[in-house]
Amino acid sequence: MADKRLAGKAAIVTGASRGIGAAIAKRLARDGAAVVVNYSSSRAAADDVVKEIEAAGGRAITYRANMGTPADIPPLFDACLKEFGRLDVLVNNAAVMKRTFLEEVTAENIAQHFDVNVRGYLLACKEAAARMTGGGCIINVASAISRMAYPGAVVYTATKGAIDVMTRVLAMELGPKGIRCNVVAPGSTITDMNSEKSGKTQAEADQEIAMTALRRQGLPDDIADATVFLATDDARWVTGSWLDVSGGIRL
Repeated sequence: MADKRLAGKAAIVTGASRGIGAAIAKRLARDGAAVVVNYSSSRAAADDVVKEIEAAGGRAITYRANMGTPADIPPLFDACLKEFGRLDVLVNNAAVMKRTFLEEVTAENIAQHFDVNVRGYLLACKEAAARMTGGGCIINVASAISRMAYPGAVVYTATKGAIDVMTRVLAMELGPKGIRCNVVAPGSTITDMNSEKSGKTQAEADQEIAMTALRRQGLPDDIADATVFLATDDARWVTGSWLDVSGGIRL
C-alpha cells in the first residue's frame, strides 16, 4: 500500500482524463494528495477518474481548461486553491501530437503544437509558481523522443526539446523559492495518443519495442510511478533533472 507520502498536499494534473495523465492523477491520490483532474473535452472520462479516486478514499475534482487557450489557465489554478486551499504539485501533461513530416508542416500545425505543448506549459508554470508560496514541485511531462531522430515527429519533437530547456531554466529561477522543476521523459507508451488512433502502425510499434532494452511498450502506470516519486520528499534534492522513463529506448 502507498504510505500517503503526499498527505495534506494538493496537485493539478493537466490532460488527466485518460492515459498517462489519468494514471498520474490516480497515483498522486493514492499517495494522499488531493487532485484537480484537468480535461479539455473528455468530461465523462475525467469524471470517471475522479470517481475512481473517491472510491479509494481520495479527494479529487474535475476542471475544464484548454491548455492551448491562455485565458483558461489562471482559473484552473484558482479552482485548486478554492477547493483545496493550496497548491503543492503541478504536473504538466496535456499535449498535442500529430504525425507530421517536413513536407506536411504548416504554420497552423506548428502553432497548434506549440500553443499547448510549450506556451501552455510555461503559462501553467507561471501560475503555479505564483501560488506555491511554501515551495512545491513542477513536473513537466516531455518525451524521450526529444533526444532521438524520429521521422514524422519534427514539430512534436521540437516542442518536447523546448520543454527540456525551459525546465532547466525554471529550476534555477524557482529554486530559491523552494520550487523544484523536473522533466519526466516517457518512451513508447500504450495510450490513445500513441496507437492506431493516432496513425501508428503495428509495424512501427514493433520497431519501438525492438529498440527498447526492456522489450515492451510502457504502460501509463510505469510513467505515473516515476512521476510521483519526483513529487515526494524522496526527491527533495532533485531539480533540473531529465528523468528517462522509457524502458531504455535510447540505449
